[in-house]
Amino acid sequence: MADHYFSEHPSSKATARPVTFTAYGRRYELVSSAGVFSGDRLDLGTTVLLREAPLPAGGTVLDLGCGYGPIACVLATMVPDVHVWAVDVNTRALELTRANAERLGVGSRITVATPDDVPDDIRFDQVWSNPPIRIGKPALHALLQRWLSRLTDDGVAWLVVSKNLGADSLQRWLNAQGWRCDRQGSAKGFRVLTVRRPAS
Repeated sequence: MADHYFSEHPSSKATARPVTFTAYGRRYELVSSAGVFSGDRLDLGTTVLLREAPLPAGGTVLDLGCGYGPIACVLATMVPDVHVWAVDVNTRALELTRANAERLGVGSRITVATPDDVPDDIRFDQVWSNPPIRIGKPALHALLQRWLSRLTDDGVAWLVVSKNLGADSLQRWLNAQGWRCDRQGSAKGFRVLTVRRPAS
């Protein structure tokens, strides 16, 4: 069976690949590999998210589906008062994120974990994600409900989703579930959505 970026243990050979990009005025050089999401470049959706979403002031942030760590590494290097939980099911992705964080000197402020290794009492001020749309709607909906429920009362999630892969229908679904989901921006065929708890 071919690997997917959401495979827990990729069977493809790990081959180091440099990935260079600029975010918030800083140039980054990370290492990626085969067997992880967008293993040879910064994917377009994440590029759009890092252009459209403002940096958090600090607090505890979840990078959901962290891949090799571009979002986690950017947030930790740009915001001294943030602690990022970088979460993925892909063990190779987690190893790469850990190595990239250490290389950038922010390993102490990025906790790398599988979903089930995140303590139940952790709450997040922000969630950032380029969610794995291709796992299918039922699994995606369950994933989002699981983690959005862990936002703090005034927390916000930033999601980037391709318009062609159902960004607008996902926004409608989130609103139908009681979340306040708004479009923050749109570029290159992607929507950037904000998700907040219902107003009390």
